[in-house]
Amino acid sequence: MGSAPSPLTPQQPVILGFDPGRQKCGIAVMALDRRLLFQQVVSAETAIATIDALQQQFPISLMVMGNQTSAKQWKQKVVDELPTSLRVVMVDERYSTLQARDRYWTMYPPKGIGRLLPQKLRSIPRPIDDIVAILLIERYFDQLTDPPS
Repeated sequence: MGSAPSPLTPQQPVILGFDPGRQKCGIAVMALDRRLLFQQVVSAETAIATIDALQQQFPISLMVMGNQTSAKQWKQKVVDELPTSLRVVMVDERYSTLQARDRYWTMYPPKGIGRLLPQKLRSIPRPIDDIVAILLIERYFDQLTDPPS
């Protein structure tokens, strides 16, 4: 009898979110039930290798990518350089950085005296490109469940 599947390696397909950038990229992996399985900000130089490693670890069905900063070049790079082909879907990433700032404080509530400061005055202590990648996957899911009229 085989061992039970790990909760971090789902049997269902998962979606990889990719927020491409010139210096750094945000990557997230989310199950179809919207469980977050992976999130990380990586350097642009290691992004393709990281995606390749994630394809070995998770049953990724497609990549959702933001359509702004150098997206066309990144889409071509993904198609050309990944050893395993991956379907790429572009989604609107307008205002995603602003939305990611708000989401950061929901995911990582401030502690100590920082929680007394209004959110707009708090500085985020790390890059949030991975949170943008999460939001891109959520926007893709939202398109599926609520198509534009």
